[in-house]
Amino acid sequence: MKKKSPILDTACQTIRIEAETLLALADSLGQTPDFESCVKALAAGQGRLVITGIGKSAVVAQKIAATLNSTGQPALFLHAADAIHGDLGMIQPADFVLCISKSGETPEIRVLVPLLKNFGNPLIAMTANRESTLARQADYVLWTPVEQEADPNNLAPTASTTAQMALGDALATALVALRGFSAQDFAKFHPGGALGKQLYLRVRELYTLHERPVVPPQATLPEIIHEISSKRLGATAVLDDTGRLLGIITDGDLRRMLARRDTELTQLCAADVLSPHPKTISPDALAVDALAMLRQYSITQLVVLEDDQYKGMVHLHDLVREGLL
Repeated sequence: MKKKSPILDTACQTIRIEAETLLALADSLGQTPDFESCVKALAAGQGRLVITGIGKSAVVAQKIAATLNSTGQPALFLHAADAIHGDLGMIQPADFVLCISKSGETPEIRVLVPLLKNFGNPLIAMTANRESTLARQADYVLWTPVEQEADPNNLAPTASTTAQMALGDALATALVALRGFSAQDFAKFHPGGALGKQLYLRVRELYTLHERPVVPPQATLPEIIHEISSKRLGATAVLDDTGRLLGIITDGDLRRMLARRDTELTQLCAADVLSPHPKTISPDALAVDALAMLRQYSITQLVVLEDDQYKGMVHLHDLVREGLL
């Protein structure tokens, strides 16, 4: 029998306590009308959400502000200690203020709350203590019920900050749903990295990076091989005299043809080798959709067609280079 590990026991207990805290948080949302009312007020407002806190709650506040900004709700972080030493000027008349504090009674918060009330901005409290100074003064109370912290001494902010983080995410996603914030809207705020590319990068921006491999139907085998090798896409399109796409020849097609012992190679031309129904895609399609097609059909290139006109090819390597795979 495997010996128990105190290290693993403590780690697993931490995760269980935090999971139970999140379940209690989910159940608590329907117990008061404040969460839903707060979301509706933020959605209808014209200002920003200024988020403040002290200690670990300040770190959570920064993360929530970042999440809100990325999902269309203008937000900024204001450290509670800096707020009472001159930074209150960051708050504008139309802004809401979200103050995060587990106890709602820390010295900085007790000093800050009446100052915020004097400003007249709507005050949102995120706290585990609904009887605290912060909660009593707030216009909206976002309750984070926490039975105990997850550390063995029940002291370090663990379960409480997990609840704060989750409730901040819930606030952001509820605003997304209420406002109808779309994937296209999301892309505006995430132009960099693989995430942004999934949302805005289009085939048009990829196929133009390559030369356009093409041969006529009467092209000989050496001409086909030269075109495929020189354009470095592993394939070539076959077009008739009017520019109509007849099919595609891939390096796989050539290997399969060469494996046939009943074929006289000198007599072959492109019309004999081509595959007449290649997979095609529009230049305006998203690159991530091109990747899905390549995966679905287990191929490495797609023919790009616009109004039935051959434009070029997009290759799996293009998508790898862009970090989509």
